[in-house]
Order: sequence, then structure tokens, then C-alpha cells
Amino acid sequence: MSVATTPKIYVAVVGVGLVGAELVEQLLAIPQQTSPFRLISLSSSSRTIFDAENPIQTGSSWKEKLTTSNQRPDFQLLTKQLAALVASGQKVAIVDNTSSDDIAKLYPGWLENGISIVTPNKKAYSGELDLYEKIISASKASGARFLNESTVGAGLPVISTLKELVATGDRASDLCGSLLLVVKIEGVFSGTMSYIFNNFSTGAADGPAFSSVVSVAREKGYTEPHPADDLNGFDVARKLTILTRTITTGSHIPTALPALQTFAFVKTESLIPKPLEGIPSGDEFVSRLPEFDAHFAKLRSEASAEGKVLRFVGVVDVAGGVVKAGLEKYSTSHPFATSLGGSDNIIMFHTERYGARPLIVQGAGAGAAVTAMGVLGDLFKLA
Repeated sequence: MSVATTPKIYVAVVGVGLVGAELVEQLLAIPQQTSPFRLISLSSSSRTIFDAENPIQTGSSWKEKLTTSNQRPDFQLLTKQLAALVASGQKVAIVDNTSSDDIAKLYPGWLENGISIVTPNKKAYSGELDLYEKIISASKASGARFLNESTVGAGLPVISTLKELVATGDRASDLCGSLLLVVKIEGVFSGTMSYIFNNFSTGAADGPAFSSVVSVAREKGYTEPHPADDLNGFDVARKLTILTRTITTGSHIPTALPALQTFAFVKTESLIPKPLEGIPSGDEFVSRLPEFDAHFAKLRSEASAEGKVLRFVGVVDVAGGVVKAGLEKYSTSHPFATSLGGSDNIIMFHTERYGARPLIVQGAGAGAAVTAMGVLGDLFKLA
């Protein structure tokens, strides 16, 4: 098929913050003569632009156009405009770069109208099971697709790898002889937790204080403004929920995995000291964290005595029917101890085909550039 006859995909981008703005730049960097995309709409929290006849072009001042627009976001109207394009035979996709629950609730309606969805937003896929099931049903009914590679590991090929393992029937036998598609996934899914424990626990019995490592991570932007939002483990629990649902949705056979009603049903170990729970200020939290350095130092010393390091990991144990997140100990020769650097993510897939040496996906698991790349990669899957 020649470039001239390649069907175009009309793209509407919702959310133009760090990831959204980077995505727009990556989209516009594709040579116009080869790009399958027509960027027709941008929406921020307060402004929107839409023009299906005159798509945003490379070199255009899209930020100025959006900032000076007098149109307020109206997603009901946007849905009608995009549905009209679908009705005329066009391919249409919405990219949700927000972290909004309200936007996530719009997914079933968009899919019902034949509008495909690409997003790094974890809310729809890790929130209420009812919403997730509506998304699945709407996609099957209309044929529109939902793609969410960047919800786990940013641009790393985690979701796509898992989908292919499940779809191609990779399996492993448990102790009872039952056939399981993927026996276990385990990994360091949080860039924040990766940075903290890569620096805090190196195998030595001593080292920097836990509070000082958290403080430095905050200063470097690796944590949320309030570090408790990372130390509670919720981000990892959301990612595990997404992986679990990806397995159960694509599995050809029943699994022992729980039907997680929300990410809150994941067995999650919080690293927030109980006396610090509920402290509203990030500054106060960091100032009081040294009170608990001895506790974390004891955990490090115990791990070192066993020749191990501490890592905050997530596990989807298909064989055991367990989904959990928490602090675990690994040998100093384990890839989680030897291969990680900075804020990298590392994910291991244990299956029959990769039994002796698990399949490992590793690399930067956060950042606007790699997250936007993952989103753009999903858009290309629609082409």
C-alpha cells in the first residue's frame, strides 16, 4: 500500500502535561509524508482545540493555539465529533495522558462509539472491576481497541510481552500437574522503590540511613512530593492488578488468580511507619522519618547476614493464586541485586519456555520521553 493510500488515524490527545506534551512532539516529529496520524484535537484541563479539516502540523505553535483557545473541554461534544468521523469510515483514537478517574470512566462510551483508546493512565485498568469489565465488553462489541502498554513500565514492553506469552499458550506445570499459562511474574515495578533500595541495600551490613535516601530521592524528583504516596506501595499494587487482569482476560484456561475488585485487594506491604500514617505534609513526613531509621537498618543488617539485599517487589503467582507487593530479600547474585541501577524497573517472567532462565525485561520505568514512546508505539499498533 502506498503512502498516499495508507488510511489515516485521527488522533485526539487529552492531557498535555509532561507526558502529553512529549507525545505531541514525538507525533509531530514523524515526517508528514510517512505519518499515519492526523492530530486533530488537544485538551488540557482548561482549554481545548478541535479541527478535523486542518490537523496540527510539524512546526506549528500548538501550545500557543491551545493556550489562547476560548473553548472549554467538553468530552460529550468531543465524543460526538469523533464518533461522526468513525461513522464516515475513519479510524479514530483518543490518547488519555491524564491520571483522572473521571476520564477513565468515559472509556466504555468511547469504545462503544468505535473510538480506540491508548493511555498510560492506570486508573481504568486497576480500579473497580465493573469498569474494567465494561471496557472489555465495549471493545469486543465495537472492535475498537484499548492499548495500555505504558501503564506498567512506561515504554518497556511488559504488557505486550505478557499478552504474547498468554496468547501463544506458554505455560508451566505446577506441582499438581495442572497446566498454567504463566507460572509467575515478579519484578521491581516502582522506579522510586528501585532507586531507594538500590542505594539503601547493597549487600553490606551498613550504609546510608533510610530517611536520608528517601530525602535525596525526593530532592531528585524520584518520589512524589509526599513520599508516603510511594512508600504505601499503591503504585505497585495498581500495576500488579493490571498484569493480573491481562492474564485472566487473555487466558485460554481458568487460573487460580483472584478476581481483584480493585488494586486495594492486592496484598500490599506499606513501608510507612504507623505513627507517620496520615501526616498531610510531605515536609513533616520527611522530617520525622529519621525516627524509624533503626528499624530499616535492622532489616538491612539481617539481609546482609544472609548474603542478601532488600528489594520492594511485586509478584503475580499464577500457580499459587497470589498477588502481592512488599519488601523481599534476594541473594546478592540475583538479577534484582546485580542488574538494577538508578530507578530502573526489572520484570521476570517465569514460564515453561523460559523455565531455566526467566525472560527478563529491564530498563527505565519512568520519565516523560520513554512513557510517551510507549504510548506512540501503541498508536502505531492501530495503523
